[in-house]
Amino acid sequence: MSDMYAPGHRTAVLDALRARMNAALRGKPDVVERALACVLARGHLLIEDRPGLGKTTLAKALADALGGTFGRVQCTPDLLPSDVTGFNLFSEKTREFEFRPGPVFADIVLADEINRATPRTQSALLEAMAERQVTYDGVRRALSPRFFVIATQNPAGQHGTYPLPEAQCDRFAMKLTVGYPSPAEEAGLLAAAVGERLDTPPPEPPVTDAAGLAALQTATAAVAVTPPVRDYLLRLATATRTHPRIELGVSPRGLLTLQRVAQAWALLSERDFVSPDDVQDVAPAVLGVRLGVDADDPAPLIAELLDSTPVPDGRD
Repeated sequence: MSDMYAPGHRTAVLDALRARMNAALRGKPDVVERALACVLARGHLLIEDRPGLGKTTLAKALADALGGTFGRVQCTPDLLPSDVTGFNLFSEKTREFEFRPGPVFADIVLADEINRATPRTQSALLEAMAERQVTYDGVRRALSPRFFVIATQNPAGQHGTYPLPEAQCDRFAMKLTVGYPSPAEEAGLLAAAVGERLDTPPPEPPVTDAAGLAALQTATAAVAVTPPVRDYLLRLATATRTHPRIELGVSPRGLLTLQRVAQAWALLSERDFVSPDDVQDVAPAVLGVRLGVDADDPAPLIAELLDSTPVPDGRD
């Protein structure tokens, strides 16, 4: 067995990832932990909050720590689908059309302010996020095996935003909010800004590489999920599909995502099995991005579902 699969090595890598991201986004360890769970679950991450709260900072820190190639899409209303996926360009040298890949062909893609792009451009990411491939002019092109999208968006209803369609939301594993820092953390930010360097410091080396990330994701998929916990997941899914205030319950794909993120949460807690507590810890972020509810904030409704759904005896 390779050292990168050993529990001790996994813990060291995960601790280094935590340290790198917590240094970039100060005072938000819960947000950092859930972002790591999303990566381990091979999902895609949506970060929603007001401008200036650290959404892009978190996304860039995560991308830098994971290494690999990095692509960034600054979403604007005039962004075209081909600006995301790539396009064919006629070559005077070969007298043929050649495909020029877009930023989506990077290992890690930051889609900044995704809801400022038009629905047509947003849909360009659908196939890529679901199947890790792009089809252009009838030709399918595979993306990186560790293709990972980190998208940021401003709250719906702000000027110049387009709501993400349900199909797009279901491609994300989870949605996080950053929130304002505490007064103490904000005071620290002000102090650190006095006399800060104006030049760009050299980039830090990545914490892990493609093989290391694949090893972590393989270990996540191997975390045990017992029949009682699977039954609990099924009861939660049924509750979302039958609740009178929920217009769109969790899909089978969403249920699989919830299980995989719970496996990641257990791994981050250094356990080799999933408990109902793991499911409850990640359910708000996983369900919150995909449930169609008759309210702007689904959190109280998700809390109600978790409270009313029977938990297996023994909590495991």
